[in-house]
Amino acid sequence: MLLAVACALPTQAQIKFGLTAGVNMTNVSLSDLPASVKSRTGFFVGPMIKFTVPVIGLSIDAAALYDQREGKAEANGISENIKSQSVQIPINLRYGWGLGASADIFLFAGPQFGFNVGGKKVIDSAREWTLRSSNLSANVGIGATLLGHLQAKFNYNFALGKTGEIRSVSDANRAVGKAKFNAWQLSLAYLF
Repeated sequence: MLLAVACALPTQAQIKFGLTAGVNMTNVSLSDLPASVKSRTGFFVGPMIKFTVPVIGLSIDAAALYDQREGKAEANGISENIKSQSVQIPINLRYGWGLGASADIFLFAGPQFGFNVGGKKVIDSAREWTLRSSNLSANVGIGATLLGHLQAKFNYNFALGKTGEIRSVSDANRAVGKAKFNAWQLSLAYLF
């Protein structure tokens, strides 16, 4: 019986492609330097894929997203907008429950790999902001699918290491502060 179920699973698997877009509210946390960054709203957009094994209720989704996050940095009485532009690749494991034939809800979590496509930003003559060329973060959230095609997700994306640095260029010791970009995200997707 186990062999029959194992052979039947691959035939029940589904692959769906789609497009997703959303907004994020970035929270930048700093350490080791007297500066602050206020949250700003950014966005993300890109293609996605969803692989589902309906018998088990598990699925995996992945995307390739252009992601723009912003913050308003303040140091030494000068404020400047900091913009992070990256390609993000989230890979989430999902577990869903059906709410009838036309809807389901799901919980998801997984890693997200980011690759910077922007550069560094100078805040003022005393401080320099530098983004890392790549970063690792994680997602945890909840979502719902309606009519098998329209999907809405709400999640928190948190950095698993430093996202960037603020370097004090005028001090003799060239102090460096660490920064992490975390974000609340709301997205919509259409699966074909």
